[in-house]
Amino acid sequence: MILTNLAAIFRKEFQSYFTSPFAYIIAAVFWLIGGFFFSAILEQILQTLSFLEQRGQLSTPVDVPGQFIDNFFGVIISLLLVLLPALSMGLYSEERKRGTLELLATSPITNWVVAVGKLLGVLAFFIVLMIPFWIYEIIIFSNASPPVNLNIILLSHGSLILIATAILSLGMFISSLTDSGILAYILTFILILFLWIMDAITANLQDPFKTILSYLSLFDRYTDLVKGVLDISSLVLFASYILLGIFLTAQSIEALRYQRS
Repeated sequence: MILTNLAAIFRKEFQSYFTSPFAYIIAAVFWLIGGFFFSAILEQILQTLSFLEQRGQLSTPVDVPGQFIDNFFGVIISLLLVLLPALSMGLYSEERKRGTLELLATSPITNWVVAVGKLLGVLAFFIVLMIPFWIYEIIIFSNASPPVNLNIILLSHGSLILIATAILSLGMFISSLTDSGILAYILTFILILFLWIMDAITANLQDPFKTILSYLSLFDRYTDLVKGVLDISSLVLFASYILLGIFLTAQSIEALRYQRS
């Protein structure tokens, strides 16, 4: 029963993006900007290598895929600062505006199932947005020399999905607090921006606050994974943020359920 309800919520949320003109606008803008930087970064790397080769300064093979991933994923994470709040802002705010959130709150489906189903739905749509870039990477790097380091490639893409899930989970909670999608977007953007600059904030603090906040830095752990540094504590941190967002969302809906009872 739980899996059936979860699948139903997931399917409804995922399909809703394909009937929303706003979602198509988001996808078009993301693909346009991401595609531009994809081509520009790759061309810049190849031009630099060609220049060094002409001057005889290229004595050893260069890991082009590794350099590309390092640069391109730095751009992608900047785009996500704008993209992810736009994807998460309507998860619950639209339900509140239409009055259907009360139906969810009073339904026999548990709050956790609803929250997880919605999160999986928006995450699946985000993965759909990333598929064209993955296809381009496969085509371009399939014959790379030296061969592509699959460990770094998998860690990089895995870290992108993890940080996206964590941000979407927190954005989902914020969306559950208001019936204004614009307000949900702004608050989520501010939260992500704070997490983004947390490293700069901690640099000016003293222990123990510096140590504590450094452990909470999502983007610092993301950077480590993109560079191929796998640390269990990083995975635990991502999982903690994801579960925190789901828990807070479930509690928010439970509060609404209590108000309606």
